[in-house]
Amino acid sequence: MADIEPGGGMGNPDEPGPGEKIVTEFRPDALTYWRAHLVMAVVLGIGAGLVLLLLGNPYPVIGPVGAALAIAARAAFFQSEAMAEIWRLTDRRLLGPGGRAVVLARMQAARPFLGAVQVTTTAGDRHLMKYLSDPPAVAYLLMTAAGRRPRNG
Repeated sequence: MADIEPGGGMGNPDEPGPGEKIVTEFRPDALTYWRAHLVMAVVLGIGAGLVLLLLGNPYPVIGPVGAALAIAARAAFFQSEAMAEIWRLTDRRLLGPGGRAVVLARMQAARPFLGAVQVTTTAGDRHLMKYLSDPPAVAYLLMTAAGRRPRNG
């Protein structure tokens, strides 16, 4: 069996190095988390209902109800894990869950994507900061901290 340290895991950001100062933290927003799951439930519910209609099922309403229940169960089950994914911006790096770290000088882009920000490095690595309340503001802040010109729009 694997040894799992209490408190260790994907939710804990890496610690700053000697002399490195934390500028700000980015925490997931619960409202954004639930809104994303509501959108998933609606889209998948419509899809499930349409498939049941096309198959000639006499009770196509079961599709949206089942999809909503499944997505709600998934959201409730994973909420604590998702809300623990904290990102920290220091004066040198962006530190993320699971030991992820991006040196600011190597940050190529930070783009808002729905309720998230996708961070791309010059090496092509991509990191997704999920369930943020204001993704455009976070992307702007990251690009500014990296010394790059933020994209407008």
